[in-house]
Amino acid sequence: MKPINVGLLGIGTVGGGTWTVLTRNQEEITRRAGRPIQITAVADRDTARAQQLTGGAARITGDAFDVVRDPDIDIVIELIGGYTVARELVMEAIANGKHVVTANKALLAVHGQEIFAAAQAKGVMVAFEAAVAGGIPIIKAVREGLTANRIDWIAGIINGTTNYILSEMRDKGLTFADALADAQRLGYAEADPTFDIEGVDAAHKITLLAAIAFGIPVQFDRVHIEGITKLTADDIRYAEELGYRIKLLGITKRKADGFELRVHPTLIPAKRLIANVEGVMNAVVVNADAVGATLYYGRGAGAEPTASAVIADLVDVTRLHTADPEHRVPHLAFRADQLSDTPILPISEVESAYYLRLRVEDRPGVLADITRILADQSISIDAMLQKEPPEGEQQATIIILTHITREKQIDAAIARIEALSSTVGIVTRLRLEELNG
Repeated sequence: MKPINVGLLGIGTVGGGTWTVLTRNQEEITRRAGRPIQITAVADRDTARAQQLTGGAARITGDAFDVVRDPDIDIVIELIGGYTVARELVMEAIANGKHVVTANKALLAVHGQEIFAAAQAKGVMVAFEAAVAGGIPIIKAVREGLTANRIDWIAGIINGTTNYILSEMRDKGLTFADALADAQRLGYAEADPTFDIEGVDAAHKITLLAAIAFGIPVQFDRVHIEGITKLTADDIRYAEELGYRIKLLGITKRKADGFELRVHPTLIPAKRLIANVEGVMNAVVVNADAVGATLYYGRGAGAEPTASAVIADLVDVTRLHTADPEHRVPHLAFRADQLSDTPILPISEVESAYYLRLRVEDRPGVLADITRILADQSISIDAMLQKEPPEGEQQATIIILTHITREKQIDAAIARIEALSSTVGIVTRLRLEELNG
């Protein structure tokens, strides 16, 4: 049978892994796909390196547009990244009737609606398993494996860099700055780690998962995003004393009046499996009505784990290459004309339990003032930890865990607590999720 011809845009870490795995497992992949899949053209600015990696087995060019316009190419793999040139290339590939496989979560989170609409109009597929959680097949699981379910919520550790930093802070008592430097030294963090440590990368990914889980448009601009840069070793230690671990989570939930969509450091009970995911590993919990809670764990990045997801998409597209477009799996799990217009809730309306850490003057009546303020906002206390001041100091640290409340109520309480003459500095606030399915 005629092979499927693939054009590869970018042969860096993931592109090189894709070439290696596809070559190594060619026979097995062909048996699964029903026909050979071959990369016949590669575009990369470093043409000499591309030539060396491919050994002359593919046409090499420095012009990616040359590949997307090649009439002999059936599928384009976009591994360039970013929002600008990548978008132009993907849109032109679609306009030329080519299927697209991409690992570019940023592109899809921001321009996904435009791209999916163009693909549907042209009758081609855009596959993006590699865009979320690397080698973990979470897109396929949510979009197809759980299709019988009404999904209630998803919570995931979907950025390995931040998970490594938090693991090092907990295990070794490092400061955030020292743990970040360590991650950069080992190659787990970029020279400019902003997208990772500020939660943007995780927000791109949870945006896509929310769209697939709930049948809503891709809405990256509605995600509430907080990173880990303000976390201290003290907070990680206090959480541990109370039986919790802190992880950067991407969370999306179905609520009666809308959907929650947020990324932030989160306390999780230490007994939960996801709380024990360490280092650069990723994990996603999906809670649905029929199956309950399911956990997906594995490598969220790296050459071959991500290549595994890219090639799985290649096989899927190859199998459905000649299928009627109306009978393919929809890009976002639900048919385009069936997407919900239910709103994303603002963070002020989100419901969560909370961890509060505050420093106060060590004198009578202070604790009574704080508990009165919480009671005025209908916030009940679940647990409290008081750290007595060292000899000679007059300030104590108080840690409070609350029961579930609405964010705007905790905001109002914090404002009043910070206004007390006995409060020193600001109140540290972290959200807490039981994730008990």
